[in-house]
Amino acid sequence: MIRWSTLFGSGPRARPVRPESGLLPRDAAGERWLAAVIAVLCFLACLAAVGAVAADRAAHGWARELRAEATVQVRPRVGESGATAAARAAETLAGVNGVAEAAAMDRETAEALLRPWMGEAVLADLPLPYLVTVRLDRSAPASALTLGRALAEAGLDATVDDHSLWRGEVERSATLITILALAAFLTTAFAAGAAIIYAVRAGIEARRSVIETLSLSGATDAAIAWLFQRRYALLALVAGAAGTATAITLLALLRALGGSEGLTPALPVAWADILMLSPCPLVAATVALVAARLGAGRAIARLGASQVGG
Repeated sequence: MIRWSTLFGSGPRARPVRPESGLLPRDAAGERWLAAVIAVLCFLACLAAVGAVAADRAAHGWARELRAEATVQVRPRVGESGATAAARAAETLAGVNGVAEAAAMDRETAEALLRPWMGEAVLADLPLPYLVTVRLDRSAPASALTLGRALAEAGLDATVDDHSLWRGEVERSATLITILALAAFLTTAFAAGAAIIYAVRAGIEARRSVIETLSLSGATDAAIAWLFQRRYALLALVAGAAGTATAITLLALLRALGGSEGLTPALPVAWADILMLSPCPLVAATVALVAARLGAGRAIARLGASQVGG
């Protein structure tokens, strides 16, 4: 027989209130399903969070690469070979302020770039332009006008492409990718939070008879609420930890297999991205804690109103 006076402090020699989880009857099947849902949603939220960060890094990385590079097409003069003109252009541009490196592109490199699009058969007879790739100083890059003026002063007939014609489109695409990735993460995170809140409230409503019994036995509202807070917070903490640990293991494996860029350059995963997932179980437990406090308070208030009305 349960001694309520010992648990809830009604006698002179009573102990301090120490709510025990055993006072709440266990719904093994329901709690298993709730734990499974929390674990799966935390797993998906973790993957979405890392995916959003990686997508943002990749998309803006493409834009940064475009801003830091330029391409120069060189047209040789009469009596001058294309390779010589390209080498002279590279040497001229390498001495311009705001240029980190300039190199003439040889035919083998140009063929390697065109091979996936043109095929092997036509490359040997295809006249290829003479190009110089320019890597700009990221802190103070040289403008296309500066590069063109330096080439003209060196007596070179060349056209500078600073990628401005399509860089804006790439940057807009990068912003769109970031927004979509962030929306996916927020949707998953809110779904996880909503599932936890709904399940906790449903579990508390299913135990209204327990709340009534505890209340009639002299338990305080705070003690009753703490029973539910403890039960569901621990459940969410364990389930969230399981889902987060699974996501961390998977992402760490992908990071280890893929090297510095992760499994694919399109979604480069960094170790810092994985470490940022560690608070996820605490977030799940906090949501369950707050939901249990509000749900228990609402159930207790309804019980009190029904008793007054009766």
